[in-house]
Amino acid sequence: MAYISFQPSDFFNTILYTGDSGAAQAQTGVGFSADLTWIKDRDSSEEHVWTDTVRGATYWIRSNATNAQGSIASLLQSWQSDGFTVGNNGVVGTTDDYVAWNWKAGTTTGLTGGTITPSAYSFNATPQVGIYKRTGTASAGTITHGLGGVPKMIITKNLTDTANWRVYHTSIGSGNGINLNESAGDYSDANLWNGTDPTSTVYSIGSSNDTNKSGSDFIDYVFCPVKGFSSIGKYTGNGSTDGTFVYTGFRPAFIMLKRWNATADWMLFDTKRLGYNADNNALNPNLTDAAGTTDYLDINSNGFKFRTSDSLVNHSGGYFLYMAFAEFPTVSSNDIPGVAR
Repeated sequence: MAYISFQPSDFFNTILYTGDSGAAQAQTGVGFSADLTWIKDRDSSEEHVWTDTVRGATYWIRSNATNAQGSIASLLQSWQSDGFTVGNNGVVGTTDDYVAWNWKAGTTTGLTGGTITPSAYSFNATPQVGIYKRTGTASAGTITHGLGGVPKMIITKNLTDTANWRVYHTSIGSGNGINLNESAGDYSDANLWNGTDPTSTVYSIGSSNDTNKSGSDFIDYVFCPVKGFSSIGKYTGNGSTDGTFVYTGFRPAFIMLKRWNATADWMLFDTKRLGYNADNNALNPNLTDAAGTTDYLDINSNGFKFRTSDSLVNHSGGYFLYMAFAEFPTVSSNDIPGVAR
């Protein structure tokens, strides 16, 4: 029996492209009009560019920095039915090679309830991915997400001020936080998420300036695990070249992970760059570095397995959180079983 009735590429897809320094470069092959597009130059030390339809084209934030939101006309200029158009800014459109990770949401009306009302949003209850823009109140409250599942990872950025990217992850709990723009481990702060885990209807925001500063604008990226499409969880490293195996129930297309009980960079893998075992090169969401060449893991039909004892991904006794999206479920809607690469 199939886990899902859709193909993962209907709602998440990675594309590679090479810029040509043109003023308007159409990049195709996404397969849908994305609502969240994250672009990184693979060749050079450049910023991670986060754009979404809730904030609008040309507006960007960068996961490797604390900068407030900016707008540059030569960045991502628009989204189309099968991709997007970028300008000639060096972070998206010179003659370098780029990777773009894309998620589809799309529902922009109909949310009611909660004590904090987003000023704009886009969500989809099928892949259970949501994007919510709101203004801080400095008072703890709840936001209706409309996803149907229970969010297990929330990435929040203050758009108005210089501030860290705050992350809720189910593995470290609602009394703690971790920063996407830093290598530091987790820390205790119940005021980030009001010490309250999300439910199937709402997620909570505390009174902290880091997630709810009065008068500042915030963006929340909210993800629920969906069997056969996404997996959000944790694992413990074993410190061996015959490394820990993490079961996801699908062949991953995208894996983002972080050791939370020590200082370690965030690590990101996908199946489009090189794309064969064990040559799955990492990028780091908290760094501007170009893609590395170290071999860390195999991507399997039902998860991923580490082939190194490197402390960034498989430290003995290290605690790691992760979020993964599928390339192919273990059993697809056409009843064809998934296979390793």
